[in-house]
Amino acid sequence: MATFNKFNQFVEDLCNAKHDLKTGTAQTFMIMLTNTVPNALDTVVDTTTGTCTVKATSNAPEIAAGNGYAKTGLTCGTVTGSQSPAGTFKFILGTDPVWTAVTGTMGPFQYAVLYNITAGTTSTRPVIGWWAYASAVTLQIGETFTVDLDASNGVLTVA
Repeated sequence: MATFNKFNQFVEDLCNAKHDLKTGTAQTFMIMLTNTVPNALDTVVDTTTGTCTVKATSNAPEIAAGNGYAKTGLTCGTVTGSQSPAGTFKFILGTDPVWTAVTGTMGPFQYAVLYNITAGTTSTRPVIGWWAYASAVTLQIGETFTVDLDASNGVLTVA
């Protein structure tokens, strides 16, 4: 199972209303794959370059497009956040992204970065967090890779 880590900037961006985690109205959340470890001090994803890059500290580039991977990654479906009576909010995304290597190998990658592609500008897309897998993955033709967004427990909780 992968470990989820939040970017420190996410807390400030949440307080500045850059993310709608309850309904995602007019917002699209994406996951991109990289083989460079992100850093908690990273602040944005730059989508203006040939490959998207997590910027500020790590400068982690996404993997090359092709063989089943497209620039910017995949969307995460409908946002359905919910709050418990005790005051704990769960950020739930509706669709597990699934990549399939189609014409050649895809990767290697070890990190899946969650970001908001509709907030900010093309060079300042706000980051949320990343999953760190135990080791790098390279998909062979026909193999798939899924980021499990855990519909029961949510991607993250705010208490």
